[in-house]
Amino acid sequence: MKRKYKRILLVLGIFAGSIVGAGALMQMRPEPPKKEVENLDPLVEVLELQVSTENFEIQSQGTVRARTQTVLSAEISGVIVKISPKFVAGGVFAANEILLQIDPSNYAVAVDRSEALVAQRQIEFDGAKQLRSQGYRAEAELASAAAALASAKAELANARRNLERTKIRLPYEGMVRSKDADLGQFVNPGTTLGVTFATDRAEVRLPLTDQDLSFVDVPAPAETSAAGSAAGPDVTLQAVQRGKLTEWQASIVRSEGVVDERSRVTYVVAQIDDPYSRHHAGPPLPMGTFVSARIAGSKPVDLIRVPRGALRGSDQLLFVTDENTIEIRSVKILRSDSKFAYLSDGAQAGERMTKTVIQAPTNRMAVRTEASGPAEDENVVATAEE
Repeated sequence: MKRKYKRILLVLGIFAGSIVGAGALMQMRPEPPKKEVENLDPLVEVLELQVSTENFEIQSQGTVRARTQTVLSAEISGVIVKISPKFVAGGVFAANEILLQIDPSNYAVAVDRSEALVAQRQIEFDGAKQLRSQGYRAEAELASAAAALASAKAELANARRNLERTKIRLPYEGMVRSKDADLGQFVNPGTTLGVTFATDRAEVRLPLTDQDLSFVDVPAPAETSAAGSAAGPDVTLQAVQRGKLTEWQASIVRSEGVVDERSRVTYVVAQIDDPYSRHHAGPPLPMGTFVSARIAGSKPVDLIRVPRGALRGSDQLLFVTDENTIEIRSVKILRSDSKFAYLSDGAQAGERMTKTVIQAPTNRMAVRTEASGPAEDENVVATAEE
């Protein structure tokens, strides 16, 4: 019995010793390092909105056209006996320079005949007048002689005008667009001889929307002078010539005054002086060139400018509240370009918006903020992931 009790006491002692030893070892174990709880809210870059005064540059495009173009037609009949070497497509000519001449022989003879007839009628009238003064002729005979003289003078004027019409010339300096008649050809009145245009000025019709017109001072029809033009905004025209981007200066001179029924745009006309650079140095601007136009805005407006890359969809921005939570809000965009969107409503100066793209944002979503500078030429925004 005594051995049995001894064994039990030994087992209990060993068990108690193990518990005591384990407790001692646990007391001797160093405490694990404490780790701070990490804030997993996305970090965003915020921009404080400010009002900026903008003077928009309106974009448009069009084709260069001649301001004055003439379809040359014969006024008399005859054979073309002379053609200027400049009367070819692309040929340039001076004002009143003879381009073609129709055989003047018959018309010169008609002038001589009319001059002789005028001389004869003048003698008859003078005689009738002298006889009337002496009482030998009636008043009716003197009136008849005066009428015959007037008719002869009219025929002489017409003959001289026909003789002058044998020389085809124009009252402006210009360029030949096309040649439709040649040497030795017989022409009748109305026969087309060619097409020319003046090179003193050229025009470009530029379509503008109703919104574009709100930023440009287009001359009203009442402001157009007798010359058909008025002072308007400056325009910079651009086109690629020989692989190089080239610019020309122009100005808006008038509006066509109607809204196109199909496109709902209003056309304004930009005028370019001396497009072929005949009287000043510079690159020529040929007719038919397709150009892009930048029209200087004349009505500064106060708007809020934001980076275009910060837009979510077409008209939403992510605002950051004072509690650093997200507010998704729609805004009204008045205009936009490749870098910025200009807001007219839906945002106020002093509010904060995030320039950082957040994946699947929601209203009242908590974020951490990082200050940003003013909206400069920034078109790339960072991406934050939860």
